Amino acid sequence: MPQLAYSAEATVPVDAPAEALFGYLDNHGKLSAHMDQPSWAMMGAKMEVHMDASGTQSVGSTFGFTGSFVRMPLAVDEIITERKPPFLKTWTTIGEPRLWVIGRYRMGLRIAPRSGSSLLTVFIGYDLPQGFGTRMLGWLLGGIYARWCTRRMAGDAARHFRKSDHRCRTQAPGRQSRGEQQ
Repeated sequence: MPQLAYSAEATVPVDAPAEALFGYLDNHGKLSAHMDQPSWAMMGAKMEVHMDASGTQSVGSTFGFTGSFVRMPLAVDEIITERKPPFLKTWTTIGEPRLWVIGRYRMGLRIAPRSGSSLLTVFIGYDLPQGFGTRMLGWLLGGIYARWCTRRMAGDAARHFRKSDHRCRTQAPGRQSRGEQQ
């Protein structure tokens, strides 16, 4: 894919080792969970994900989203272009997507291991849509949407690992935890 005109990224610390974080995000259904819920950034629309048999876990794997907004179809098809567990995964659009505020794009995630945790960066490079009306919308709203999308994906991953933190908590001998107090 040639150079893309616009970009956005979001970086967050995640309380999980790189392998666990990559394993979670390698399932594109989890990575893109924000797309199947109506939101202001999706203008109330929601998209359904479809994946091939490899489930986005190999280079060349294809997937995409379909949906509609005010009865106008939205669709994008994508392909995994790089996958280097547990550090990097990228994907790009196939053809011209039918979206309102961004056109062709390349997205990905980078994971930098830390001591017992990770630093996650979700990034996107994109062009404006091709149609005149959607190009104008993209010029006005594309950056807002791209920043929302990357922040949402990164933030959702960080929240997932905060919620699923099952580390044992120790207490001094003879002390009761709140749940044991009468």
